[in-house]
Amino acid sequence: MTSNDAPQDAIQPWPSLVIFALAMGGFAIGVTEFATMSLLPYFAKDLHVDAPTAGHAISAYALGVVVGAPIIAVLAARTSRRTLLMALMGVFAFGNGLAALSPTYHWLVAFRFLSGLPHGAYFGIAAMVASSLVPTNKRTQAIGQIFLGLTGATVIGVPAANWLGQQVGWRWSFGVVALLGLAALALVALLTPRDTPDKEASPLRELAALKRPQVWLTLAIGAIGFGGMFAVYTYLASTLTDVTHVSSLYLPLVLCAFGLGLTAGNLIIPLFADRALMPTAGALLIWTAATLALYAFAAHNIWLVTFDVFLIGCGGALGTVLQARLMDVSGEAQALPAALNHSAFNTANAIGPWLGGIAIGAGFGWTSTGWVGFALALGGLVIWLLSVVIDSRIEGDPKLIEDPAE
Repeated sequence: MTSNDAPQDAIQPWPSLVIFALAMGGFAIGVTEFATMSLLPYFAKDLHVDAPTAGHAISAYALGVVVGAPIIAVLAARTSRRTLLMALMGVFAFGNGLAALSPTYHWLVAFRFLSGLPHGAYFGIAAMVASSLVPTNKRTQAIGQIFLGLTGATVIGVPAANWLGQQVGWRWSFGVVALLGLAALALVALLTPRDTPDKEASPLRELAALKRPQVWLTLAIGAIGFGGMFAVYTYLASTLTDVTHVSSLYLPLVLCAFGLGLTAGNLIIPLFADRALMPTAGALLIWTAATLALYAFAAHNIWLVTFDVFLIGCGGALGTVLQARLMDVSGEAQALPAALNHSAFNTANAIGPWLGGIAIGAGFGWTSTGWVGFALALGGLVIWLLSVVIDSRIEGDPKLIEDPAE
């Protein structure tokens, strides 16, 4: 069966309500992923550790995403998607609830790792469910609407969680996220159609997707091409202070601009992707490279850098586009590649800041992160071009359509 699992005459009614339920889970995940960065000073002080050490709680979540996505996707191959989504949200809510009660720093790190385990699998399975509810020519739009929960978290949820953490303590922020996870679980249970597990599904069939070169190339596009966005985002506060020379009070404004860019991108870009998926991915990589190169010049003016950060955020729709691409190149094994998409982006979240830190440490200045991002986006574009060439080769040889791993 194709990536759009529902036949055209079996499209589910009220897909918007189902997508809203799935996006609610994305919102909860987005709040805990991004808000923790802004809450770091508070839980570091309360748990009696320094800021660099407290940062390991953020890394633990990312590690949970990378580890959990493939393992859960493979082991749960024969589980119905609705049941799996509910279980994932349950674990997510439980992990955040425990994080709110952490007695020590080490327990917080452990609970953050637990909270991250469902992340990649949730988005991967949610994308598959959403795409099965709509016609093929609206598949990427449906996936983009799920990601609106994640992008909306950067605009609304993160500032709210940060404010709550300041007013009544960081533990309450994690507690609220746990409640959001439970609310998402309830909505998924109420609104998501019941489905029957694929009788032919198995862990071995999911692992077979890793034999396909196009799966690896698509994941590599995200892991490399997306890294530059994280390089800039990570050091944005320091850049505003030392290069733009503005008060830290402007940081929420610029972060909000980034979130608005992510939201706009996921609303608009899928309209083009549903018509021409790979050309849209290539155009987004070029867009990202251009906006990251502009960052080095725009950083000296608060209004220019805010606008440029908005444009950089628009390029975040690449995640949605690549999610749809993985459905096209994965054959029958859909769950594992879909989940690995988020492992790839967490890899980008490690590569970008690491290379940006090297450039800053070498004396090239805070704005050098824009040039690091420019290079990474071009690297993603090279991988994209290789993928396009392979597509052309497969189309020219009918035998390769049946066995693209040759």
